[in-house]
Amino acid sequence: MTLHPLVARGWRTLSLVTLAVLVVALGSLLAQHLRRGWPFSLHHGMAPANPPGGHVAAAPPALDGTEAVDPHAAHTVPGRVPVAVPRGQLDAIGVRIARVAREDIGRPVRAVATVALDESRVSHVHTRVAGWIERLYVNTTGQRVTRGAPLAAIFSQELLASQNEFIALRQNLAHPTTAMATQSLLAATRSRLAVLGMTPAELARVESTGRPLRTVTVVAPRTGVVLHRGIAVGTAVDPSTELLTIADLSRVWVLAEVPEGDIPAIQRDTPARLEFAASGRAPFEARIDFLYPTLTERTRTLRARFVVPNDDGSLRPGLYGEANFQVRTHGALTVPRDAVVDTGETQHVFVVGSDGRFVPRAVTLGTRLDDRVEVREGLNGEESIVASGVFLIDSESRLRASGGGTGHAHGGQTAPAGAAPPDRGARPEPAPSPPPGSPHAGH
Repeated sequence: MTLHPLVARGWRTLSLVTLAVLVVALGSLLAQHLRRGWPFSLHHGMAPANPPGGHVAAAPPALDGTEAVDPHAAHTVPGRVPVAVPRGQLDAIGVRIARVAREDIGRPVRAVATVALDESRVSHVHTRVAGWIERLYVNTTGQRVTRGAPLAAIFSQELLASQNEFIALRQNLAHPTTAMATQSLLAATRSRLAVLGMTPAELARVESTGRPLRTVTVVAPRTGVVLHRGIAVGTAVDPSTELLTIADLSRVWVLAEVPEGDIPAIQRDTPARLEFAASGRAPFEARIDFLYPTLTERTRTLRARFVVPNDDGSLRPGLYGEANFQVRTHGALTVPRDAVVDTGETQHVFVVGSDGRFVPRAVTLGTRLDDRVEVREGLNGEESIVASGVFLIDSESRLRASGGGTGHAHGGQTAPAGAAPPDRGARPEPAPSPPPGSPHAGH
């Protein structure tokens, strides 16, 4: 049977195209094989005896059949595995290695300080009778008064009636028949007048003149400064009315707001240097007298109280300043703050292992300094860690722990997490020989 010339020509064209496609596919497979990139290449079943520079081989297990004990096994980091980076690439990606340092730490703790009133030296003045203010001897807030000085004169009907009763009882003492009963009533009336606020001098004046006093005088209970005046002439008052507030400023409190993170560094009797530039007073030393039991919720600070003499009155209540606490130093291991990876729940660093790999190690942190941080657990003083560029190392470690690595020994990459180690007791199987005439016969 003879094919039509056009059909025969079409079959020949199709055959040539198919043959060209096969040649190209075989060439691509051969190129992949030569580059050792083909997944089924025999080269991936063999690790080089001497890995090139920068490639790190995994350390073999103990030959006696027992597993090596890691002294830092308790500080392993979940979700992280050791990684290896060629030395030539460390500078290119900004990784810097530093030694763990041992130093004496004790940074000064600074806090905002405020001058406040000494609450034990504040008096609130009240009257003991109901009445009206007829005369006021303190005209302005801030006026200085002395103990026993008159503050206000109060007219009281109750007090006036009690004085008249007292005068009448004294007149009854002249009658012998009522003298004994009058003596006891007179003593009771004198006590009532004293309770109502009359001074001994005022009582003596009533007894000598035989006439009642129209007003009773309220006197200052202490020497100090009038901080508040809640009355004026003509004001109706009673025992619940606060007339004046007087404070003795010869001794004040200084309240320092210590940040929450610095609370462990201070305690009672901790010395501090107090400075109030606006007072014109030179910086001075003081010790903590009292630590308040609760924190200020708005500022998250703990209030520390100092008791400070203020004879010259330069420390005015409300004045702002600064308190610098002298915290005792202690020896500790420190690392750069950039070396710590903080996940929010745990903190870890990358330690340079004996085989050159970067091993993640969980640490417990302590005092935080300006550019370094104390490490209380997880490190010793003879190790090196990744000081900068740690987030690149951490990202690679997390990627390989999740199975994102290739799992090849080439390029310094480690085997996937959880892979079983090779059986050292089993005899190695001979590698399959390449076919005769293969270009890889010498491998």
